[in-house]
Formats: sequence, C-alpha cells, structure tokens
Amino acid sequence: MKKISIVAACYNEEKNLAALHQQVTAVMQTLPTYAYEIILVDNASTDQSHTILTAITQQDPHVVALIMSRNFGSSQPSLFAGLHYASGDCVVYIDGDLQDPPPLISMFVKKWEDGYDVVYGVRKKRKGSILRRIGYTCFYRVFKALSYLDMPLDAGDASLIDRKVVDIIKQLPEKDLYLRGLRTWAGFKQVGVEYTRDDRAAGTTSNSFLANFSWAKKAIVNFSYKPLEYISRLAAIAVVATCIAAGVYLYWHFAYGAPRGFSTMLMVMFIFGTIQLLALSVIGEYLLRIFQEVKGRPPFIVSEIMQQQTITTQPIIVRNGTYQGTTQMQQPPTNCPHCHHDITSI
Repeated sequence: MKKISIVAACYNEEKNLAALHQQVTAVMQTLPTYAYEIILVDNASTDQSHTILTAITQQDPHVVALIMSRNFGSSQPSLFAGLHYASGDCVVYIDGDLQDPPPLISMFVKKWEDGYDVVYGVRKKRKGSILRRIGYTCFYRVFKALSYLDMPLDAGDASLIDRKVVDIIKQLPEKDLYLRGLRTWAGFKQVGVEYTRDDRAAGTTSNSFLANFSWAKKAIVNFSYKPLEYISRLAAIAVVATCIAAGVYLYWHFAYGAPRGFSTMLMVMFIFGTIQLLALSVIGEYLLRIFQEVKGRPPFIVSEIMQQQTITTQPIIVRNGTYQGTTQMQQPPTNCPHCHHDITSI
C-alpha cells in the first residue's frame, strides 16, 4: 500500500489546528487505498499550539508534530523540515491556516495517479484584500519574466511531490530555501490544478507588507540573473549618456561659453548617485545569499518530535539529508493536554 505524507507549516494556529486535523483526516478517509501520515510543523509558536498539538498527536497515531527550536522566519524551513521527516511515496504541502482547502489533496492524488510527478495548486482566484491580490498578481508575472526557469503563474506552495523528486530536493545543499523554485527547477512531469484560495479560517496573518517584499526578493535573487544583467545594461546606458552630455557641454563651451548653474551639477550628481546605489543594493542582495550559503548553517533545527507514545526531546539537525538526534521512549501521558505539556516542555 502506498503512503501519502501531508505536511502543514504552522505558526500561532491554535484556532485552526483542530479544524485542519479534522478536515485532512476526512479527506484521507475518502482515499482508503492509501496509508497516510500528517506532519504538523510548528515554527516555535507563542500561543497554545504546543498544547493542542500534544493532544492531537496522542489521540491520532497518524499525526506527527515537529517543533522548531526557534522561529526560523518564513514557512519555508518548516516545509523543508517536514519534507526531510516525511516517509511517504509522495509529499503533499498545504498551509496550516486552511487557506489551501484540504480537498485539494484528492485532486492532487488523482493527477499523481495519472502519472504526474509534481502537481501544484494554481490560484485562479483568491480571497482577501484587493491590495494583496493586486500585489500577488503583479509579483508572479514579474517573477516569471525575470526567472531563468519557466515558472508557473499563480502557483503557491500547495502541491504534491513524488518521492523521487523529494529525494532530489533533499540532497540540494541550499540554505536559502524557496520550495516553489526548487520544485520547478527539479523538472519531471508537472501539472497545475486550479483552485480558489480562501482567506484565513481564523486568526491573523503574520505576513506584513515588508515580509512579502522580502519574500519577493528571495524568489527573484535565487532564481534570476537578470537584475545583474540589468546593472550592466544600465552602466552601458550611463556611459553613452555621459559621452553625449560631454559632447554637448563641449559644444556649448565653445559656442556660447561654459554652462552655468549649480542645479545642473546637483541633478547630474543625484542621477549617477542613484544609479550607483541601485547597483550596489542589487549586488548586495546576491552577496547576502552567498554569505548565507558559505556559512553552511542548517536551515532549521527541530527541538522536539511528538507522536503517539513517543517523544524526541533532543535537538534534531539535518545533515546530509537525514535527521540526527536521539529518541526517548516515554509512557503515554494523561489525557489532559496541559499536564502533558508541563511534563515534556523543554
């Protein structure tokens, strides 16, 4: 019997975890020919998520909870932690806030059965504020135009990835992670499934405008060389403009006398100063990514793995595509999730 691993990245989702578990379980019950596991990855939440995850894992043997040692920023480290832990023949990603509806899993599996190795969700329509919708629409089109890959439009993290593609992605040495790009880079037979992306079921988003802007920079810098190419073109244009301006000013000098005006010099300085700062900022983004990769730090650390009757409380670090840590067997806790939380907190 083939096995499906469902991975959901969660951060402060105490109001959504129970519904997420119930809806995913209901979907998997409609696929009786498959075994499954649900991997909930908590990015060091500050609410009662740990308590709820403890209760869920002790009630359902299909559920595993990975607790990060600290908040590692975006959802990408959490998704990759789940990918490294997953043991299924395929891995399905959905959001922990239920914006990606769990019934998508059945649609993904159907395409997987048809022979596709990667099935990704395409957001044909999304709910939420109009400014966010406009921003996301513009980003995907700019990203596609700049990337050296044929990036699918409006495709998010929600996807199904076959085991052979998962194994390839796991072996990549990259630390600055962007699943959507690596998924496309890996290739194989891919197809999109259209769906309507809902607004959050409950709670508030942790993605601010600045966070989304940083997310866009990460995607473009990791999967495009064009910003650097544009710097070269801009420099060439500046050289040509400088030569033309020098010729014009030289002509004015002999024909009408030397041009006067402090404002003219100031404007020229502003123009070329802006070009230099823009070029340096673009180069700085690429240098930052190089610096992160050279340091070689693991992109995430799992401090605790919770599943029925088993709790791993030693730090877990991924090295060479495998988990390293110590598993400690404990007696099943009491039914009170608060007691269990007090016993096993680290």
